Amino acid sequence: MKSGSKALVIVLLFVGLLLVNYLASQLPVRGDATAGGIYTLSPGTRSILKKIEEPVVLDFYFSKDAGGLPVSYKNYGARVQEMLRQYVRASGGQLTLNVVNPRPDTPEEERATAAGLQPQSAPGIGEPVYFGLVAIQADQQKSIPAFSPQRESFLEYDVSQIIHSIQQLNRPRLGLLTSLPLQAAPFNPMMPMARPPEPGQFIASEWERSFEIVRVEASAEKLPDNLDALAVVHPQGVSPKLQYAIDQFILGGKPVFLAVDPASQYFKRQGGGQFGMTPPSASSDVPDLLKGYGITYDPQNVTGDLDRATQVQVSASGQVARIPVWISLDASALNSQAQPTAQLQSLLFVEPGSLRIAEKAGVTVTKLVETSDRSGDVMTGTVNMLPPDQLDRQIIPSGKRTLAALLQGKFTTAFPDGPPATGDAGNPSPALKESRTASTLIVVADTDWLLDDYSVRRFNFLGTAAAEPLNDNLAFGGNALDFLAGSQDLISIRGKGNSLRPFTVVRRMEIEAQKKYQEQLTALEARISETQSKLSQLQGKAADGGRLVATPEMQKAIDDFQKQEAAMRRERREIRRALREDIDSLGNRLLVINLLVTPMLVGAFGLWFHRSRRS
Repeated sequence: MKSGSKALVIVLLFVGLLLVNYLASQLPVRGDATAGGIYTLSPGTRSILKKIEEPVVLDFYFSKDAGGLPVSYKNYGARVQEMLRQYVRASGGQLTLNVVNPRPDTPEEERATAAGLQPQSAPGIGEPVYFGLVAIQADQQKSIPAFSPQRESFLEYDVSQIIHSIQQLNRPRLGLLTSLPLQAAPFNPMMPMARPPEPGQFIASEWERSFEIVRVEASAEKLPDNLDALAVVHPQGVSPKLQYAIDQFILGGKPVFLAVDPASQYFKRQGGGQFGMTPPSASSDVPDLLKGYGITYDPQNVTGDLDRATQVQVSASGQVARIPVWISLDASALNSQAQPTAQLQSLLFVEPGSLRIAEKAGVTVTKLVETSDRSGDVMTGTVNMLPPDQLDRQIIPSGKRTLAALLQGKFTTAFPDGPPATGDAGNPSPALKESRTASTLIVVADTDWLLDDYSVRRFNFLGTAAAEPLNDNLAFGGNALDFLAGSQDLISIRGKGNSLRPFTVVRRMEIEAQKKYQEQLTALEARISETQSKLSQLQGKAADGGRLVATPEMQKAIDDFQKQEAAMRRERREIRRALREDIDSLGNRLLVINLLVTPMLVGAFGLWFHRSRRS
């Protein structure tokens, strides 16, 4: 073939590829081969789009031409824009998308600022960057101030939630009874120089998107009027009358979310307990309610799982230990048939309790989160006194534990003798002895999973505070409340995952390698402790009132023990080095495979194709 013909063929192939790519982008059909279906709209989103009664306009603001904007953000901007186009195609003409590039000192930039979008900046970027969405329906307007690539797993949820919320005139009222600082404390204008209040937790911000939150104090004697649902998180000092009010609330058919904890990490950090003792505020319970509904929960015991222990850095030097009472739960531990957990892939519970729920006529119990078979209980005092890497020796596996459950059906009152005695002489409303309609209760034996420390990583994104989910804890918290009183459509959208997939097989191989060496390390640590004990005894005998009285035999024994201790410490270093080398070599092998397999396959196909044409 002549060189001119070859050049023409190459040009035609290039033009053909461009045409195919353009035509493919215009087709209404898409293929999605990702495990989590992250490029496919969820059934919940399609259901929300079908319920749109008046047209909605989506204004997508993205400063794609900003100088110095990282390529990764430009790629994510294209990802967001393509998803918004999917919404428009699936809306049946009810959505209109406007893509706006707000350059500096333009009417578009003024519109973005007026709509509540946050101008973002970072070193190397010479102008403000806008990357947000505004939804407009009639005179209603909602916005997503800033998109973040680290929040990719919530991308579809964020867009669907804003479309859902713009059609709501009134949000459901959610009562919140908690001793944890889930919401930021209000600013006190009378004390402008006081210490700034602690920021609220991200889960409260998620709930505020769907609900109007009404605070309930533990000292109150009744619940606020017109609540649609109630969330009780780490309850402490709840008055008997308020517990009775919660019981009547449940029996009246209103849903309740209840989270208790034997060892709240927030309150443990506050201190207040004696050595080896958990501070009184670290545990929470509402015994009258739980026992009345057939739920057994011991606030003095923490649950550990040997198979799902979490790797945690336990020292400033970087030492890492597997802590069995920090439980990393994957999809196999979550009920895939229950709406609150169906779409979730990972949760982290920290020193949780466990639940045993008695069967009662008319009440259906659905276990939402369970541990593995190699689980057991540990006293909270033991957890506080022992080093993290020794906790696994205290756990005697005795079967699965239920960490979260859903109860639905006809409840009987937890106060069969009527309301608690009070000094009021009024006429109380008639007490309900059983549910008027089906009651719904979600119970979780941990509260730490709701806190930012164990659910998100806060960071600065182009000058704006943002948060990246570390797991599906936020999704579980949102799903639970949406299941009880919010939008059922939003449940199937949370926690779809992102385009970065973890190497779960590699993770399991690392755990197996650590288990193998951990047994050797444990045995070696025991020998070192025994040797140190004997050495201390001999050295104590070698001194008498400051005068050396050691015999030659005793001195020889001391020297031998010191040599043994030094040898065992060298052996321990070798074991730890071997563990690191095994993990590093595994990573290197995978890197080589990833780099070479694709070129080798392409080369093999080329040879096969060449030989096929010649034969």
